[in-house]
Amino acid sequence: MSDYGGSNTSKELRDLWQTPLPLFLALDLEFGFYLDAAANAQNTLCAHYLTERDNALECDWVSYDAIWVNPPYSNIPKWVEKAAIECQKQLQPVVMLAPSDTSVGWFKLAMETVDEVRLITGGRISFVNAETQKPVNGNNKGSLLLIWRPFTNSRRIITTVERDYLINIGNEQLRKIA
Repeated sequence: MSDYGGSNTSKELRDLWQTPLPLFLALDLEFGFYLDAAANAQNTLCAHYLTERDNALECDWVSYDAIWVNPPYSNIPKWVEKAAIECQKQLQPVVMLAPSDTSVGWFKLAMETVDEVRLITGGRISFVNAETQKPVNGNNKGSLLLIWRPFTNSRRIITTVERDYLINIGNEQLRKIA
């Protein structure tokens, strides 16, 4: 059962939203992502990715650097469990983008194994619509990052980062490669 609700998106598209590229690029500078563990050919942000057909909840997340996960919000608990396992199995950091809701069961589950919870403050993320490929304002929740790190004991620290700070860093990266 899902702890996430309130989406106005059709069920067919609800789990296909893409992370905005500037936000991802800022985080990629910090972590160096190799694998997108919850993607499809249209919304992946890494050259290496796992699709629904690959069944990421059942297979190993073989990766040679950090792992990015923007999981289907309809089933976050299973992704939290898998991220904790794969961080230790692959000996790579796992960074998961999730709704900012500390009152749900999956957040309590994440707090058992996560090294850092990074609250994204100063606004909500405009995810990219799977159908139109355009960013959409009006996200009904804020967002946070769950960060698992190998080689550390789970510190469960809570930090913050400004949304616009990340977006500005990502946009600067886009200008450099344009």
